[in-house]
Amino acid sequence: MYKDHRVAVVVPAYREEKHIADVIATMPDIVDDIIVIDDASPDDTLAVAQAAATERTTVLHHEVNQGVGGAIITGHKKAMELGADISVVMAGDGQMDVDYLPQLLNPITDSGYGFSKANRLFSSSSFAGMPRYRIFGNIVLTFMTKFSSGYWNLVDPQNGYTAITKEALSLVPLDKVAKRYEFENDLLIWLNINNVRAIDVPIPAIYGAEVSGIRLHQVVPRLLGTLWSGFWRRFWYKYVLWSFSPIALLFVLGTLLFVFGVIVGIWAIVIRLATPDPVSTGTWLLALAPTLVGIQFLLHAFMLDIEATPK
Repeated sequence: MYKDHRVAVVVPAYREEKHIADVIATMPDIVDDIIVIDDASPDDTLAVAQAAATERTTVLHHEVNQGVGGAIITGHKKAMELGADISVVMAGDGQMDVDYLPQLLNPITDSGYGFSKANRLFSSSSFAGMPRYRIFGNIVLTFMTKFSSGYWNLVDPQNGYTAITKEALSLVPLDKVAKRYEFENDLLIWLNINNVRAIDVPIPAIYGAEVSGIRLHQVVPRLLGTLWSGFWRRFWYKYVLWSFSPIALLFVLGTLLFVFGVIVGIWAIVIRLATPDPVSTGTWLLALAPTLVGIQFLLHAFMLDIEATPK
């Protein structure tokens, strides 16, 4: 129990036979329920977790691998079933520092946030020890996830050290959330659709010697697809179906004008290169004016979207 809130920690585990026992043993007393989900591990993760289980530990097992997101979803459902007020996610590899758990919970218990997440990129020293490919990937994914999710105040979206209230979880159609490595990004999109307040909490990461098992050639296309479809899902629900906000009008008109201007501009360039006749000033204006106006509309739409971030 933490500040009169029942806390459950969800631990997705896949091939974590070397770490899962320590993760269970080092869980602080403020945690009421430890929910370990063995995601069809081919090693002894399940047996080790069962052997290390205490009275507050529940060990679940997937017969078929569902991915890290699928394991977390199973854990969140179990947390709600157990009556947890807050459901926290900690990886089974021990790379999430339990000493910072109170800091992750405080925005929820003290300030009424529905979702909090760790942010490893809170200062210039945060990059020390982080592999360069992770730095680059985080920068790119941070911007793309801001754009898709509408949480322009959040950074480090792939950080899985999170806490969420039962009220926020009840708003999310968990069975529709992506179940693989893109889970965190898709969850943010669903949370924003439902106007859940979210905040970053500065928490340093612990990097071990483990080699990532992520297959980029499989993960990247799925992630891009999730972000692309998620943006349009959020746009439809928040700005068209539920409110028909001026943001929708600005974005649609801006996109149409920009595309029209670019097409006319390309056509004018092709004509200029293919024939000796000069392109008229009116044609160039027909390309330039819609393009510039479209850009202005799009920029204004994004500014309004930033202001609409749940705070």
